Amino acid sequence: MRCDARGFSLLELLLAMALGLVLMLGVSQVTISSRATHLSQQAAMALQDDARFALGKMIRDIRQAGMFGCQATAFIDNAPVVFDQPVSWSDGGSSKALTLVTADADGGGRPDWTVLSDCLRVAQAYAGHSPVPAPGQLRFAIRQLTYTFESGQLKLSTPATPAKTVLLDNVQAFDISFGVAATSTSAAVVRYDTSPADGALIRTVRIKMTLQDPDRRVRDQTYSVVAALRNRLG
Repeated sequence: MRCDARGFSLLELLLAMALGLVLMLGVSQVTISSRATHLSQQAAMALQDDARFALGKMIRDIRQAGMFGCQATAFIDNAPVVFDQPVSWSDGGSSKALTLVTADADGGGRPDWTVLSDCLRVAQAYAGHSPVPAPGQLRFAIRQLTYTFESGQLKLSTPATPAKTVLLDNVQAFDISFGVAATSTSAAVVRYDTSPADGALIRTVRIKMTLQDPDRRVRDQTYSVVAALRNRLG
């Protein structure tokens, strides 16, 4: 009995190998592209989380700036000079700083000042903690916070802890401008200025910050927010 056996020719084998290689390269490219997309999305989310943390804290402190209890600064006995200018700034080119005298929203640690008031006639400022409130009196903790941008970092310091604590790394750019009113009695913002002549006219603070992914997996991300001083807007 005779049986003819026929295998693949060399040409067929080469074609099959070439087709398989093309398919493998295609699958590999899709996998690599998918992984790169995932890493870039993760990097973008990390930058967003960092921006949300830093800007969220700054917004909260800006909103509370100049709020020293239930009475105006003019009626607070022994009020420090910084109470008259709760928002100040400096721009040294390579270093920028925003200083806020603000109500201590966290309520933790030692305040820089404490205002003790009955919200009617008496209000007294004390350095650090105040005496124990009498019946009908309230205590308001006040802190002075300085946010500094330098050497690609956003830092935070206070008079009690002058050593700057790093809040955020990989900060490519940090810009501050101020929304100012036309008059001291107006609440409407008429323009934004990087260095207003009269701090009493400041109604809002605009922050623009650009973050950079250290691994360059995503483009630089720019975030911009505006926070209003609550005690100056009706």
